[in-house]
Amino acid sequence: MSKQPIGIFDSGVGGTSIWKEIHALLPYEHTIYLADSKNAPYGPKGKERIIELSIKNTELLLQQGCKIIVVACNTATTNAIDYLRTNYKVPFIGIEPAIKPAALNTKTNAIGILATKGTLSSALFSQTSTRFASDVKVIEQEGDGIVQLIEQGKLYSEEMRDLLSIYLQPMRDSHIDHLVLGCTHYPYLTPLLLDILPANIKIIDSGMAVARQTKAILEKNDLLSDRKSTPEPEFYTNLHTNVLNDLVKNKAKIEFLDF
Repeated sequence: MSKQPIGIFDSGVGGTSIWKEIHALLPYEHTIYLADSKNAPYGPKGKERIIELSIKNTELLLQQGCKIIVVACNTATTNAIDYLRTNYKVPFIGIEPAIKPAALNTKTNAIGILATKGTLSSALFSQTSTRFASDVKVIEQEGDGIVQLIEQGKLYSEEMRDLLSIYLQPMRDSHIDHLVLGCTHYPYLTPLLLDILPANIKIIDSGMAVARQTKAILEKNDLLSDRKSTPEPEFYTNLHTNVLNDLVKNKAKIEFLDF
């Protein structure tokens, strides 16, 4: 058993969507979250730079004694998690777009994927898409500008709605019935997406699957906490704390940290 924290990092505040699922499933675990908002988004950055940023985040979390690290960023997972697993001893949990359930359950034989450039252009994404969706029409859309708007606190702005309407139109034209959210920032868009998209389209993200995998790995390694009360979560951002405050809405420690 281990009272050491679960470490979580993302290229900004989006990974809090993953944190919420982990916290709901494992309420007695101490969690430490890093929002690397200063460098968001990771999507347009090259593989080498993404690995550098992931190393920085990992080492900061290890300094805090984290027993497991959740890479709550699709782009960092697809570009850096192999390096992290090779070079560090703690378990790492990664994130992949939920292509498999969408491809298996589509009735129109068409699915949409909204993701960052870094995820869509990665080898891991290509392998996953080829493996599970080779017989399905896949409409890929790079969500250029979405992360920036969320990081600026413009989640439900008209600018965001206009951007989404443009990005989603080709998917509507292709009659998709599943939309896969391939960035941890994107689950926060769900109210807007439900308003814009036809009612038959199911929106899928990876949050619950990641939480379950985190629990499974903790159990496998005998690392589950034996606390009987919920510890205060810790959140750190290297930019503005107000956006984190708005998204977390939880009794938590939220502080600026220059990293």
